[in-house]
Amino acid sequence: MPSWSDLQSELQGLDSASREDYLTLKMKELASQIAERYDRNVLFYASSFLQKPQLPGNFTSIDMEDLNGFMTGVHRCNSEKGILLILHTPGGSAEAAHTIVDYLRGKFASMDALIPTYAMSAGTMIALGCDRIVMGSQSQLGPTDPQLFVENQFYSAHSIVDQFEEAKDQIAENPRLAQAWAPVLMSFGPALLREAMNSISYGTTLVQDWLTSYMFAGRANKERLAEDVASHFGGSHHRSHGRRIDRQEARQNKVEVVDLEDDRELRESVLTLYHWLTIAFEMGSATKIVVSSNGNLWTKHFTAESVV
Repeated sequence: MPSWSDLQSELQGLDSASREDYLTLKMKELASQIAERYDRNVLFYASSFLQKPQLPGNFTSIDMEDLNGFMTGVHRCNSEKGILLILHTPGGSAEAAHTIVDYLRGKFASMDALIPTYAMSAGTMIALGCDRIVMGSQSQLGPTDPQLFVENQFYSAHSIVDQFEEAKDQIAENPRLAQAWAPVLMSFGPALLREAMNSISYGTTLVQDWLTSYMFAGRANKERLAEDVASHFGGSHHRSHGRRIDRQEARQNKVEVVDLEDDRELRESVLTLYHWLTIAFEMGSATKIVVSSNGNLWTKHFTAESVV
């Protein structure tokens, strides 16, 4: 398998005018190879969050507009063959994840996820909406606990609820503490508490329903399993929204995981395509790319004027 440096050198050996076309050709060829090896349609959704960390999160996270990319990617696919969804994303909107999974599930009876490196937050939610998750030793999922944007900063919905509960308990035990808690409670407000509680319920229920309907559909205790898995991934015990959840932890929580290393040719094709995508993000203005095995390509770009 060529390294990232090998691919970079291969690209640098071409004249600059032909590099973009060459990159596109290699990505499409590899997506087609993966489809033949896995015997499924293939759609790779990737974000430039590692290559362009200076961009606002909305440029690189999962949002409603990404549905256009998924629709473009699966256009004219043979739905009877199922789909392998390859994900590289920091996460994003749970509502967008809901829309994407429902759309794909409406077209494909079977759906596997494959994680080359990172599928965090809402990316993990999408993966848990699949039948199986293919992971390597380097792959990771992440907690699905919702994050709320408050006063120009993201806060864990669980932290907001926990803080209100802590305030309530302390004030009940010692009413004099109400004055000390007042500035904090006033800055958050009661509506935020309800929003946090709703977000937690929405995300947990969504994942639980998907697991019951798909990954655990054939198991006798599917409802209990789905509830346990949704609670583990969406709980407050992780302490960090970016915490690594590897395949061992996923398996310990009964998630259906397949080792990427079990198929050497598949692993090499997937990681080579992943490296080509990272090179594409570094050399150009793309922030998201969707490439599929039927030759479709969707790219989201940014301009300097759009980053204020």
